[in-house]
Amino acid sequence: MTQQDVIDFCNQYNYDIRQSHNGRWIDQKCAPDVVAAIADFICNYVDQDINCTFTSLDIWHSEYAIQNVDDIFRKPGVEQESAKNEYDKFFQQPMEMLANARVLNKTKRGHRNLYQVNNVDVLEYIALRERNALIFLETYIEKTLRDSGIYPAFEEFFEEQTKEAYNHLKETYSDFIIENTKINGKVECNRIFIKVLNPLAYLNHSKGTERGQISEQPITYDMLMYNRLNFRDIYADKPRNMTRREYAATHPVTVNENYYHYQSRRAKSSLRRFNEQYRAGRTEHLEAAYMGEMATQMHHIFPEADYPGICYYLENIIALTPSQHMNHAHPNGRTQEIDEQYQHLLLLSKADRVQENLTDTNVETIYEFANFLFVLKVGFDDDDILDIADMDFNSVVNVINVHY
Repeated sequence: MTQQDVIDFCNQYNYDIRQSHNGRWIDQKCAPDVVAAIADFICNYVDQDINCTFTSLDIWHSEYAIQNVDDIFRKPGVEQESAKNEYDKFFQQPMEMLANARVLNKTKRGHRNLYQVNNVDVLEYIALRERNALIFLETYIEKTLRDSGIYPAFEEFFEEQTKEAYNHLKETYSDFIIENTKINGKVECNRIFIKVLNPLAYLNHSKGTERGQISEQPITYDMLMYNRLNFRDIYADKPRNMTRREYAATHPVTVNENYYHYQSRRAKSSLRRFNEQYRAGRTEHLEAAYMGEMATQMHHIFPEADYPGICYYLENIIALTPSQHMNHAHPNGRTQEIDEQYQHLLLLSKADRVQENLTDTNVETIYEFANFLFVLKVGFDDDDILDIADMDFNSVVNVINVHY
């Protein structure tokens, strides 16, 4: 799927709050990282039966969720009684939002909400990574506000960016929600307001809301996340003339390794599925000697241990045969080592695969050119790479060759 497919999906539906009267069309736990994780848990749960029905408790207590929630969000185990109220919101609020958006269908049986997948393609797109979840949220939020006739108030704020404009928008939104939904208090409106405004503020490169006031700076990616520490670019503030190693020595950052392992596993699974579906399981690094062997190994070109911030980028993972992986990518099967000459060749092959994917209209689009540039920027520690023009693969190949 592409971003345009998400737009086309949302355009099928009318999300007008004045008609639905649904004050929970989005909620406090609907951060991109949480929404992506819940979508992933649902995909895993329905994998054997896409038409099955389920409750939030089913997803909550599924083996896959139990295995991963603590690792991803450093929260108490899902089975702990003390965490019951928190997890009820953590699972239910994103599912309610996905139901309102029609990604899921919802029916009621007594006091229970029963869900069923309505569009598996959109659900899998959201589950793939947080960036995709954010794209969905931005699209869905803007569509809902436009359908509800209130989006012009947000546009005015994005243009003016003053304290007065912020207060006017906040008041306008609260009054609108109280008038058209069962929510009857401004405190509750304000709690949800941050999930409405900030994704759009990030999209518009503008200020948003922070601690109940207009933010001092434009909203950044990490500010949108529930699990903020994991999403901060470790090297975002690094001076251009300082290496990653030098910066890391003086600016130590605690990294939740379990979170990155989860993200990495999810990305590898996604690439394996795509490679089997659209490339018949062939290696992405085309060598005649290995063309008859299935590519069962998903290899990080820049190692996960050294580059955790890009371990979940599909643009940094390449499908290889076992022989390519253990005899060449890792010399003599030593998985802690990387053959730099082979790494060079793998990056050139990955550039070819990314270009093929972005220009072939007959297959699912899974890569982004900007993401590939970011992977190279981090891997080569070269900020200038981000200045390469969109889809300029000749310059990309030149940068790769020059580096080695």
